Amino acid sequence: MSRRAQFIIIVCAFLALLPVIAQKGPSPKSNAAHPETAQPAQKAPEPDGQRVFRQNCARCHDAPQGFPAQVSGTVLRHMRVRASLSEKDEKALMQFMNP
Repeated sequence: MSRRAQFIIIVCAFLALLPVIAQKGPSPKSNAAHPETAQPAQKAPEPDGQRVFRQNCARCHDAPQGFPAQVSGTVLRHMRVRASLSEKDEKALMQFMNP
């Protein structure tokens, strides 16, 4: 392969990756130089249903994409028995799956 062909391939690959690189944006500034000003990032509290899903269901399933309430209820009753979930967890999951 000629040098020109190699150059063209490299330029095309760079141009193809440019949008991906541009989306990442600049990296956040580190507070390592000033540890006294560093503060831990505070997360919003995780809703109960999301927590229950992450701790129990996410091992085997992806997050729900919006089931009808009747389907969700049937699935939850079935999975409640299989996953040994409490009634409180079942209700929290129902709200998570059907906001």
